[in-house]
Amino acid sequence: MTNHASVDLYVIDLPAESDDDDQLPVVVIHGLLGSADNWRSHLKVWQRSRRVIAVDLRNHGRSPHVEGMSYTAMSQDVLTTLDKLGVERAHVLGHSMGGKVAITLARMAPERCASLMVADIAPVAYQHGHDDVFAALERVSAGKPTNRREADALLAEHVDSRPVRLFLATNLVRNEQGEMEVRVGLDEIQRGYEAIIGKPDGDRAFDGPTLVLKGADSHYVADDMLPALREVLPRAKIVTLKNAGHWLHADQPEAFQQAVDTFIAAHS
Repeated sequence: MTNHASVDLYVIDLPAESDDDDQLPVVVIHGLLGSADNWRSHLKVWQRSRRVIAVDLRNHGRSPHVEGMSYTAMSQDVLTTLDKLGVERAHVLGHSMGGKVAITLARMAPERCASLMVADIAPVAYQHGHDDVFAALERVSAGKPTNRREADALLAEHVDSRPVRLFLATNLVRNEQGEMEVRVGLDEIQRGYEAIIGKPDGDRAFDGPTLVLKGADSHYVADDMLPALREVLPRAKIVTLKNAGHWLHADQPEAFQQAVDTFIAAHS
């Protein structure tokens, strides 16, 4: 892989509750403005049968803020983290931006990836679509709210959707002055936004077992993207979850878990 200064990522590392030591771990990579914490309910389910590792990507959650949001850099962060944890091979699951990180990881280090699961993203470049979200978080930073109700009112100046505001609010923490502040590296994310909406890195296909989960109500994996998807992920099995949007793991958690469990069982 290309050399990059790796970031020491924050990790949730849960040991398997079962005694089956033969099961490979699952590695979970969140999407833009998400964090490992968003996945705790799923992690607890998967922990019953295997070790589960979820990371906070650079500039997200509890991980450090640094310049550079290329998919090569982010996937190298994850690989370096797995090295430190002694994980040589795993089932890798990524949602949205994290899906592109997972695809890059699989393309550049296929020997580390027992299987690949990509949730509601395709290996293509997307249009700008987060200006309102960035403006909302900047408004909170400037407004210095003292509680979550005040923070929600500030977010609502730019984002009408309450579910989206609740998701954004997972990035707020109380500082020593008692104010709600944004914990993500917002400036670094915005400076790296062109890379984020671009294609995943890597110049070869990943020919390992692959599951692509898409939300029926989401536009992120459209039919016209399927040729590009098949070129990068030739063995992809595409499963559509009904009554699910882009946050399909939150919209249909049981169906999402079942699809992941079935796929991993078939490739263990």
